[in-house]
Amino acid sequence: MKIGYARVSTKDQNLDLQLNALKTAGCEKFYCEKMSAVKDRPELETMISKLRVGDTVIVWKLDRLGRSLKHLVELVAIFKKEGVDFISLSDNINTTTPQGRLIFNMFASFAEFERELISERTRAGIAAMKIRNPGGGRVRGLSKDNIVKVTLAKNLSQKGEMKPADIYKSLGLSKATYYRYLLMGNKN
Repeated sequence: MKIGYARVSTKDQNLDLQLNALKTAGCEKFYCEKMSAVKDRPELETMISKLRVGDTVIVWKLDRLGRSLKHLVELVAIFKKEGVDFISLSDNINTTTPQGRLIFNMFASFAEFERELISERTRAGIAAMKIRNPGGGRVRGLSKDNIVKVTLAKNLSQKGEMKPADIYKSLGLSKATYYRYLLMGNKN
């Protein structure tokens, strides 16, 4: 059976374009959602639970099905495991053909490559942070600009020539920050 899946991100958007394309492609059953791809999608879950060997899932575009390339690859892997084919009309991907399977396997390879790059960058970032901050945790301290403001706030306050409100407003500080700066001993 040809099964169509259509999704729009907001309730204000219209499914008509997708549904017309899916009907033209010969879909007999439809699962439609009006929600962001980030949230749980009950219609997609229902569709997956009702798939049978020999079914074909058809979407108008790839981005209507998966949240990301990784998610899309995972969904098509589920379809393959269940003996279900997949077609994306606008993207000319059809896993019923050798060319379509090749293209999708290339997508899967790109997704795996992307995951490995992200993991590698994460490890490199953690290593760099350990070098910069061997003790771990948040790096504390004031920026150079804020050190200047602390010094100015203390000096102006000690002179007593300006009201506190005038001092913190002229330095672009909130009242709470101004008083916190005054309480900072010699630690900058």
